[in-house]
Order: sequence, then C-alpha cells, then structure tokens
Amino acid sequence: MSENAPTAVADPLSPEAVKRPPPHVIVLFGATGDLAKRKLLPGLIHLLNADLLPEEVRIVGTSTSVLDDEEFRSLACAAITEFGKEDLVGDSWERFSELLSFATSGEEGDSGAVLAGRVREAEEEVGGEAQLLHFLSVPPAAAPSIVRELGANGLHENARIIMEKPFGTDLESARALNEEIHSVFAENQVFRIDHFLGKEAVQNILALRFANGLFEPIWNREHVSSVQIDVPETLDVGTRAGFYEKTGAFRDMVVTHLFQVLGYLAMEPPTSLRAKTLGDEKVKVFEALRPLDPEYVVRGQYEGYREIDGVAGDSDTETFVALRANVDNWRWQGVPFFLRTGKCLAEGKRVVTIMLREPALRMFPQSAGVHHHEHPNALVFDLGDPGSITAEFMAKQPGATMALGPARMTFSYDTSFEAANQLEAYERLIHDAMTGDHTLFTRADGIERLWEVAEPLLDAPPPVEPYAGGSWGPESAAELTPWNLAEEEEE
Repeated sequence: MSENAPTAVADPLSPEAVKRPPPHVIVLFGATGDLAKRKLLPGLIHLLNADLLPEEVRIVGTSTSVLDDEEFRSLACAAITEFGKEDLVGDSWERFSELLSFATSGEEGDSGAVLAGRVREAEEEVGGEAQLLHFLSVPPAAAPSIVRELGANGLHENARIIMEKPFGTDLESARALNEEIHSVFAENQVFRIDHFLGKEAVQNILALRFANGLFEPIWNREHVSSVQIDVPETLDVGTRAGFYEKTGAFRDMVVTHLFQVLGYLAMEPPTSLRAKTLGDEKVKVFEALRPLDPEYVVRGQYEGYREIDGVAGDSDTETFVALRANVDNWRWQGVPFFLRTGKCLAEGKRVVTIMLREPALRMFPQSAGVHHHEHPNALVFDLGDPGSITAEFMAKQPGATMALGPARMTFSYDTSFEAANQLEAYERLIHDAMTGDHTLFTRADGIERLWEVAEPLLDAPPPVEPYAGGSWGPESAAELTPWNLAEEEEE
C-alpha cells in the first residue's frame, strides 16, 4: 500500500474506536425515580446492546422503595419499554435482566450494610477486582449522607461517584458539599454530571470552532455582537414541585447547564481535548465572568404555580429567568451573553444563537429590503436531539433588481451522519465515567466560581413577575434581549 493512501475511518462505536470499560459493579441510588426510569435504565441497556458496557458487569439498584430483585426487574422492563429507544427483541432483555439486583435502603438494620452486602455479592459474580461506579440520582440534600454511608462501609475504595446537579444551592453549600465528598473520595473519583455536556450538538460547538478555519477567526468581539442561549420548556414542574420550590429555574438550569454551554462557547482554543486542558480553559472563562447584576435579570413565575401541591401560597420561586452575563476578557469584552430558560413557555427548544455584527450596507438601496430584516447574520445551534447548525445570512432574490432576502444553510445530524451511532447524553457520560474520562464533567473549582458569580443575584433577587402559560415569559424579558425566540417563530 502507498504511504499516501487514505486510511479507513473506524466506526465511532466499534471496539477499535471506543474504549471498553473494565469489569464493573454499577450502583444506582434513586433507582426507582424518574431519572432512572426515563434515562438511566434505558441508557444502560442501550450501552449493553452497543457492546459498550464491560464484558463483566452487574447493576445494583437502591432506593427507599421496598422491592425485591424480580420487582426491580419488572420496573426496569416497564421503564425501558416506555422510554427506551429500541424494542426489547431477542435475548436483549434476558441479558440485561440477569445483571440487575436490588437493595432496599429501608430494610431493617443498617441500610448501608445491606447495600454493601449486595454489592459484595455482585462483585463475586463479576469475578476478580471490579470497579465500583455509584450514580447518585437523588435530591441534593440526600447526597452528603449517602457519601458518608459509602465511606463507612468501604464502598469508596476502587470506586467512582457520579453526582447529579444542582451541585449545591449557593457558594457556601457548594464548598461544604465538596468538603464532604473530598473527606471520602479523591477529586479524580468524582464525576459531577451535566447531561447538556454529553449532547452531541454541544460537543459539536468545539468541532465547529476548532476543526474549521472558517469560524474561529470571527469568534470574538470584533465580529460577534451578542450571544444568546435559550432553553424554553413547554412542561410545567409536574411532580417535581417539592424539588423545584427549593431550587428554582436559576439554580436548576442556569448555573448547572447554561453557564456550562457558555464556557464551551467562550473558551480559548485548548492545546488538546484532554480533560485537564479543556477544563482549565473553561474555568478561565468562569473566572472572567462578571458577577451577575440583578438589574439585568428578569425572574418570572407562571400563573397557577402557587396552586400546585407543595408550593407555598406566597412563593417567590422563579419558574423563568432571563439574564445578561458578561465575560471580561480580551476576546469577549463588551459582548453581552443573554441566557433564558423557563417552564410553561410557548416552545420547547435548546438553541444557541451567535449574532454577527452587521456589515456596512450603504451600497444597497433602501428598496433592496436589507433594512427590513433585523439581525440577518447569525449562526444558530439547535442543541436538541439529533441537533443542527444553521447559518443565517442575506442573499439576492431572483429577479431583475437587487432585492435581498434572508437565507439559510443548515447542517443536520440526522441527514448527515448515521443516527445509529449516536449515544444519548447520559449514555455517553456513564460510559466516560466507567473509563475514567473527566473531559465532559465539571470540576470543583469551576462549580464554586459559578456560585461566586451568582452571589449578587442570590443575595438580592428581583421579585418574580407573573406570566401566562404558553407565553414567552414576562414582557420585561423581551426588553432585556435584542432578539428573541418568539420573533423567529413568527417569521
């Protein structure tokens, strides 16, 4: 073969391209909860079918629910049938069900000892020295006691732990939680999960910026006028009122998700995509974030929220938040970052919009129509599944005159690549944790810095403003941003 002959590109999910984890025992805390049913159990069987779980693995579920092994398997089967992406055909379910067992933390005696006993049984079934992976799909308040229990029963040795968001509720609680965790686990054993970072479309931000000479040269204040990150939801708080009342939209979404996406958008080019290098660049962005000014924050609450069971009649919890953030560094000085998210809104979307500065257009006459289209130049990332990237620009309309109109070019995952190769966010992140890859997880210093940035808002939050369900939130939010999602929908 010629030295210059092209080499074959491996299937991204083939054994040659993907690292197979060593033998594992996976412990799911909150195994009967909503997240486990919707994402974790369906995700684990998909990893099994894709040959991305270890060859030797067992899954131990635990929660306050009283179940035996067969009842847990029935629960898992129902969850996978309802929420899984693939049918339970052939021996798929039989293979998966054999991996499952359950330890009820509410059993008589020491619940930690009960769990430890089931884990040791699973380790013996795996054979040899198994790596432990604890996934804490539990309310934040329950995490410290579970960490202490794991340490007291020796389940922290040769183990990793995945922590769900939100990681703390303010700077003081985040620091206390980090200290609690570090008293049992070393930092390299801790995986603070943000499922947004596991999305293919979010990771594609890095690919678009750093793998293409076309975009990175304009990724700065000279060419970008503003950046907007929008995650509106049509759903209400549902059965999560107890959690949401203590948390709110800002803690639940902005600190944990939207700021992390901002870090990807604003970071300097890393020297590699290794976990430490990428994490260092993202934390530099967080260090450059200006503390939030409550004057540029709008908090809203959808009408009817206070009538939900578990919500106070005078609740000041926000179900909507829109804010302006600023990154005070050389690349982004003067470029506002607008973040918005909320419940019961008009559309469910996950969109990042890079607004480009308008060029000099005096050469085009008023009759060309260029002034009829506000902000015609933009890059739009749809972070939903499967995701897309759209370039919006002005183009000449066909005809005898120089009439301009808006045009689009779109890249879409589902038409450009093989969808079967795609992992959902939780699947990718669970696999990364099993292989010890911290690249797509958040660090203690980054989390604490974001709570520092949030302190002025948490100390003096503006009052919540009511908004109708199915709207775009309080009217004052539209005044905060130069461009909003509602305008796009009306076009």
